[in-house]
Amino acid sequence: MKILTSAKIALKALRVNRLRSALTMLGIVIGVAAVISMVAVGSGATARIQEQIASIGSNVIIVLSGSITQNGIRLGAGAAQTLTEDDAKAIAAECPAVAAVSPTVRGGGQVVYGNNNWSTIIQGVTPDYLIIRDQGVIAGAPFTMQDVDAAAKVALLGQTVVTNLFGGADPVGQIVRIKNVPFVVAGVLTPKGQSPSGQDQDDVVLIPISTAKKKVLGSSHANVNSVGALLVQAAGPSLMHEAQEEIEKLLRQRHRIQPGQDDDFTVRNLEDVFAAQETSARVMAILLGAIASVSLVVGGIGIMNIMLVSVTERTREIGLRMAIGAKTRDILGQFLVEAVTLSLLGGVVGIALGVAASVLISHFAQWSTLVSPGAILMAFAFSALIGVFFGYYPARKAAFLDPIEALHYE
Repeated sequence: MKILTSAKIALKALRVNRLRSALTMLGIVIGVAAVISMVAVGSGATARIQEQIASIGSNVIIVLSGSITQNGIRLGAGAAQTLTEDDAKAIAAECPAVAAVSPTVRGGGQVVYGNNNWSTIIQGVTPDYLIIRDQGVIAGAPFTMQDVDAAAKVALLGQTVVTNLFGGADPVGQIVRIKNVPFVVAGVLTPKGQSPSGQDQDDVVLIPISTAKKKVLGSSHANVNSVGALLVQAAGPSLMHEAQEEIEKLLRQRHRIQPGQDDDFTVRNLEDVFAAQETSARVMAILLGAIASVSLVVGGIGIMNIMLVSVTERTREIGLRMAIGAKTRDILGQFLVEAVTLSLLGGVVGIALGVAASVLISHFAQWSTLVSPGAILMAFAFSALIGVFFGYYPARKAAFLDPIEALHYE
C-alpha cells in the first residue's frame, strides 16, 4: 500500500470522528504554540542583551579608582581618585594590546536653556571616548583635542537632554548653561538606549575633560591630574585579557605597589560580565523551551491513547483488510500515518498560534520577542517525531492482530 493511499485512508478515518480528532490535536497545538512563544521570549531577551552590550562599545575595559587605607581604616572603592591623566597616557603608549584610552570625570548638574532646565550627568572626556563607545554625532560635530587643550566651553548633548531642553528645535550652535557656565552645543550624540543595568545612556552631556575639571566639576587639590576612571579599548576581542594584564602590571608599577599589596585601582573586563549575562539569558531560553516541550509530550500521550481506542474500535475492519490481502506493513503504515497526520496538523495550527502569541506578548507585556525560523522548524519536526514515537505502539498492535480473532471481535 502506497503512502499516498495510506494518507487518504488516514484522513478519511480522522474525518469520521472530527471532534475527537480535534481534541486529540489540541495537546500538540498547545505544545507547539508554547514552545515557539517561550523560545521567542528567551531569544528576544538574549538579543536585547546583545544590543545593550553593543551599545556599551567595542572591547571595553574600565579602570576605576580602588580603595585606600588611611590611619588603619580601609576606605571603600573610589573613595580617593588614585588614577590620573598621566596613567591614561602611559597606558596608551606602553600597552600594545590597547587601542585607545580616555580619562573621564563625572558628576551631576543642572543644564539650562531658556526657560527649560534638566538635571543630568556631566562627563568630562577626551575625543577617544567616542571611539571607544562606538558613538558618533547625528548633528553638529564632536570636539577635538584642540578643544581639550584650550579647555573650550563646548558640549555634546545626549538625545534625552536635547528632548527635554529643546523639544523639536535644533540645538546645534545654541548656548546652554551647565552649572551657570555658558557652553556652545557642538553636536548631538547618536542614541544609545538603555545600558545592561537599565541606565539611560542618552541622559548625558559630554564636555572636554579639561573644561570639566577647571570650570564645572572641579578637581582634587592634592592632584589636579586625577580622574575618576579610565575607559580603555582593547585592540581586538581576542586581546581583552592580555590588555587587562598589561594595564594591571603597568599601573602597579606606576603607583609603586609592592608585591603582596592590594591594588589601589580596579580593572573591570566587561566581556566577562556580559558573557555571564548572555549565558544566563540563553539558559533561560533553553529552560523555557524545555518546560514548554512537556506539553508536547502530554499531547503525544493523548495521541497514543486515542490511537489505541481507534485500534480497538476498528478491530473487525483490520481483520477484514488482512483477510483480503493487506500485509502487516500496510496496517502499520495506515495507523502510523494517522498518528503523524494528527501531529502535523496540530503542529501547523500550533505554529500559527505560537507566532501570534509572541506578537501579543511583545505588544502587551512590552517584552522583546524573536521568532526564529529555526524555532519553527524545530517545533514542527518535534511534533512529527511525537506522532511517530507515540503512534508506533498502537500501529504495531494493529498490524500484529490475528486476522481470525479480529474478524470474530465483538
